[in-house]
Order: sequence, then structure tokens, then C-alpha cells
Amino acid sequence: MDTPSVSTTLLPPGTPRWLRAVLIMDRAGSSWYIGMGFTFAPLLIILDPWPPLVVAAWIAIGLFGLWLGILGIFMATGLSIILRAGEQVPESYWRSVIDFPPTEAPERRIDGPCGSPTPEI
Repeated sequence: MDTPSVSTTLLPPGTPRWLRAVLIMDRAGSSWYIGMGFTFAPLLIILDPWPPLVVAAWIAIGLFGLWLGILGIFMATGLSIILRAGEQVPESYWRSVIDFPPTEAPERRIDGPCGSPTPEI
């Protein structure tokens, strides 16, 4: 596989080991939560004659939302640990989390809007 692993991606020294797992779980869980949101309303209509099943469906969606909220807190904590150390998360790390291929060109700094350099005045 050509995807960079955690060991090949250079990370700032203070990066928590659990941050990558939290970012991946949050990304996958959020996409499932949004996707299931489109089927939740029809599911409630189907389950309407059985109130205990409606309650169970609401509890399930609530617990999953709570889990995503907890992941968000962990994600914010991990990223703030890195920022507090005065480091930045490299683009290669983000690409490895979202399964993008690694960049071939060196990372460049974007100063202005839309990637254009800021003009000298």
C-alpha cells in the first residue's frame, strides 16, 4: 500500500498517540450519522404503531450522537495539546487520516485568498 502510516508520517513531538484513532472514528461516525439521518424519519414513521420501538430508536440515535460529541471533545483536546506546544499538524498527517495520497510536491504556504501570494505594496 502507498498510504503513509503513522510511523512514516512525521508528527510533532507532543502529538498524542490516540489522536489519529479519534480523528478516524470521528470522520467515519459523522458520515454514518449524517447518512442514517436521512433514514431516521421514515424509520420513525414505520415504527410509530409501536411506542417502545420508537423510544428505542430515539435512545440509539441519542447515544450515537453522544458518542460523536465525546469524540469531538477528545479531538479538540488532542489538537489543542499540539497547538499549545507551539507545533503544527503537517498536511501529510491529515492526508493519512482521510486516505488521500501523499503529496509529491513540498508543502507550500498560502498567504492570500485562493492560493495566490499576497501582493507587495
